[in-house]
Amino acid sequence: MVNGVCCLAEEKCIMSVTVELDLPEGLIRQARQMGLLESRRMAELLSEEVRRRNAGQQLKQVLDEIRSLPGEPPTLDEIDAEIKAVRAERRARETRH
Repeated sequence: MVNGVCCLAEEKCIMSVTVELDLPEGLIRQARQMGLLESRRMAELLSEEVRRRNAGQQLKQVLDEIRSLPGEPPTLDEIDAEIKAVRAERRARETRH
């Protein structure tokens, strides 16, 4: 460990950080009882939130790109047909394996 950083592998460095939060006593008690304040669980919660926010940002970028395309947007029936086609293709692939 050097300067609070422990690298287990090139992609997996563990860094020590101290976070101070002002939370209601009841919430702290419940979170502690549920193990939510443990380092591993906090890392899981933060990882999931980062993943969720990144996915939201990617979706926004895709929607912005779609909205910038020329022409009329597809109708709901066209979207539904495309979804059904993709699902049918996926089912066909899965039954082949």
